[in-house]
Amino acid sequence: MAELKQGHLKIGDVVPNFDCDSNMGPLNFHKYLDNSWGILFSHPADFTPVCTTELGAVQKLIPEFEKRGVKVCALSVDDVESHKKWIDDINTTQSVDVKYPIFADKDRKVSIAYGMLDVNNTSTGLPLTVRSVFIIDPNKKVRLILTYPASCGRNFDEILRCVDSLQLTDKKKVATPANWKNGEDVIIALNVTNEEADKLFPGYTALRPYLRVTKQPQV
Repeated sequence: MAELKQGHLKIGDVVPNFDCDSNMGPLNFHKYLDNSWGILFSHPADFTPVCTTELGAVQKLIPEFEKRGVKVCALSVDDVESHKKWIDDINTTQSVDVKYPIFADKDRKVSIAYGMLDVNNTSTGLPLTVRSVFIIDPNKKVRLILTYPASCGRNFDEILRCVDSLQLTDKKKVATPANWKNGEDVIIALNVTNEEADKLFPGYTALRPYLRVTKQPQV
């Protein structure tokens, strides 16, 4: 497996479709997403401490993801029975009730296609999945990719923030600055002329010709 040739998805690529078993039964990924935004995130292994907190954190945010039309699903190379048993632990220790799919990629076909295997760490035999995150738009295109090491639990509030930014900037001619949160001021896109900006964003502030700040427009 050290010589394994994995896929290398890039922003803008259409995500590979797949059929895979899950705690919610067999699912086709593209059909599951339908016309929604999607988040696919992998975790190294069931019954591990950091992963347990992560999947619990995601369940707590499900109402926020649903408000934004986002479907969430997890994945690891464990089998379905492992997922189902582990969910009991997640629910008990994290005070949640996990209701989203966890794909069982035991043969690693999905992990290979998406480039999610940690081929430099085979201490447990075959490589496990790293902590990858893919935000996918309704056209099934990759809009954001994040990868974390096994020791670092993800901040899913940040991933939710990224969804807010992507959905806003898809519809309005703006960009979001560093540390931006939904509702805060935004930056007018560089391809917007000053004349157009006057019409679209009256009262904006030009800190520099290239740095024009305005109130967040309503979507």
